[in-house]
Amino acid sequence: MADVLVLTEQDVASLLDIDELLVSLADAFRELSAGAASVPPRTAAHAADGLLGVMPVHLPSSPLAAKLVTVFPGNHERGARSHQALIALFDERDGTPIALLDGTWITAIRTGAAAAVAAEALARRDAHVLAILGAGVQGHSHLRVFPRIRRFDEIRIASRTRAHAEALAAEHPAARVVASFEEAVRGADVVCCCTDAREPILRADWLAPGTHVSAVGGSFGPELDPETIRAGRVFVEWRGAVTNAPPAGAHELQGLDPETVTEVGEVLAGTSPGRTTDTEITVYKSTGHAVEDAAAARLVLARARQTGAGQTVKL
Repeated sequence: MADVLVLTEQDVASLLDIDELLVSLADAFRELSAGAASVPPRTAAHAADGLLGVMPVHLPSSPLAAKLVTVFPGNHERGARSHQALIALFDERDGTPIALLDGTWITAIRTGAAAAVAAEALARRDAHVLAILGAGVQGHSHLRVFPRIRRFDEIRIASRTRAHAEALAAEHPAARVVASFEEAVRGADVVCCCTDAREPILRADWLAPGTHVSAVGGSFGPELDPETIRAGRVFVEWRGAVTNAPPAGAHELQGLDPETVTEVGEVLAGTSPGRTTDTEITVYKSTGHAVEDAAAARLVLARARQTGAGQTVKL
């Protein structure tokens, strides 16, 4: 019988240090691009109103991990979460189950943190105006993390529900609500798309030269228009975002030549260039990746063992 450490959402939120997470995610991206991680493409079982995704992964010197995540966008209308997740950890030496973590908090914060790691590498050094499109879970995650990688003098918040935008803007002194996505984007240096849209919410002709675009939504459809993809240099967590159909791959990147996109880990490792000019538009298109969950989970497990957090049960 295995002794399994169980960590609740409250446990995970209290144990995961965001600054440490940014470092761990950068390491994980480098490991992924170097071929050191074992990560099959995400698979999903589809229900009438959502899906159940399965994401197994092994990073060097980390437990084996598998995340189960459900995505049900209609939950918002019932006041429930659209994304809910569990992460199981196993000893990499013999496969023994060692921990079961709430994965909902990790999914939320690691997505914004991974986007921030990409933005740190790709946005202009003088970027000072941030636009966040969407005021749900990912809007909150991005507002929490992005100010850690740049000092933004102005943060524009736009949402299809103004009350949500107002609630989010109240969380940061530099944030203010604007009336539309277009108003948020025009003149911004960094644009974060954080919606559950099923069709593009961003138009390329709104973008100023030198903008960095980050898109983490789009589970059920494209968040970016084709012109934005054509106008920018595209960066991804993995080239499988191009070669795999959704939900493993990105809607916006289907049909592209995978050699035309660059992995963030390659930029961080110095094996491929990132931004090359101050006028270049850079586009980070995320599909979410299991190495991000593993990078977060290994930090949580290490801190839990140090502090004695959680409860141990026998299976």
